[in-house]
Amino acid sequence: MALVRFVLRSVVEILVLPVTILQYIGMWDPLYKRFFPHVMSRVTVTLNKKMGKVKKELFDKLPDFASSSGLTILEVGCGTGANFHFYPWGCKVTCVDPNPNFEGFLRQSDTENKHVKLETFIQASGEDMHQVASGSIDVVVCTLVLCSVRNIDLVLKEIIRVLRPGGAFFFIEHVVAEKTGWLNFFQHVLQPAWRYFGDGCSLTKDTGTNLEKAKFSELNLKYTTERLAFNLIHDHIVGYGVK
Repeated sequence: MALVRFVLRSVVEILVLPVTILQYIGMWDPLYKRFFPHVMSRVTVTLNKKMGKVKKELFDKLPDFASSSGLTILEVGCGTGANFHFYPWGCKVTCVDPNPNFEGFLRQSDTENKHVKLETFIQASGEDMHQVASGSIDVVVCTLVLCSVRNIDLVLKEIIRVLRPGGAFFFIEHVVAEKTGWLNFFQHVLQPAWRYFGDGCSLTKDTGTNLEKAKFSELNLKYTTERLAFNLIHDHIVGYGVK
């Protein structure tokens, strides 16, 4: 089975070779980063319908971590602002995303969600959020983001840095399927193409392991299932970690 997977994966790598070349010469990312936000503005409508119950149940806990001056949220990989609808009234949100082309969609989401105040948009990766002061944030949020970062452990380290003592990191992330199943097989086979058309997304990350190793004083994590993205994504982790 391992040999078959290797052969099929190699075929996929050959099929996406033109994109690999475009990536190598620096032409793919600029084009894709302009196009991707338009796709996500449509896709997130469907995602919110499918994951809405999970998001509501999780984000209903956000006010528990508010400071005396109100709730401050830092959303890493904010995209189009799809989570704004689920945030509590009066919260102040700072958004971080490496793709500047999301900002226009983000401002539109802010306009449509009057109960949320968008403080600022920061163009940065989750691995380096030096613009955000240490210990300044009540809650950090990531939803379907850690699958696409280059270094999960470094992102988690930055998240813990910016959180105030007692603050919390809320997450909803998809993870690799069980090793013994066919879904795991196809996730590995298709990954060479998926990374290009999924904005760097990896179908094969086991993000729960990284969270368990991170230095949270308390970690509340559970597994759930929801089929997304042509049924290639099935298993998710949901919860929050307290600094």
